[in-house]
Amino acid sequence: MIHLTIAQEKDLATIAHLAKIIWNDHYVPFIGQQQVDYMLNKIYNHASLVEQLTQKKHVFYLIKKEEESIGFLSISSENQADYFLHKFYINQKQSNSGIGTQVLHSLIEAVQSKSLTLTVNRQNYKSINFYFKNGFKIDHVEDFDIGDGYQMNDFVMVRKD
Repeated sequence: MIHLTIAQEKDLATIAHLAKIIWNDHYVPFIGQQQVDYMLNKIYNHASLVEQLTQKKHVFYLIKKEEESIGFLSISSENQADYFLHKFYINQKQSNSGIGTQVLHSLIEAVQSKSLTLTVNRQNYKSINFYFKNGFKIDHVEDFDIGDGYQMNDFVMVRKD
């Protein structure tokens, strides 16, 4: 059984550990090992995760299969109707099993989202197709400077109910 559990500060080490596994399995082919290492160090260190949780008001969820954490996501909202999906990662060993769709629909139902926006790497065809299948459309293209000469070259996608 798959379920979402709201993560607390005590769960941030689990999130960082999952990020390291998932990012190294999935992102190296599109952005390279150096950028993966840079982003993991920048975004998933303990201080950064605490800042996201407290100051940036991201709500983190652990994705659990039975009691095992197999992924995580984070969202934020300024108005409790329109949400931004900052992170949505599931261990690659669980891919193509319907878990992602189940989790996404559970999240949308739980927060009663009217619209959900996210960014996805333009070379990440598997994830782009997943989002298309789940009602997202490309809103626009955007490049984000993330420091040290690295960029995120993304599609901004939106799903509206």
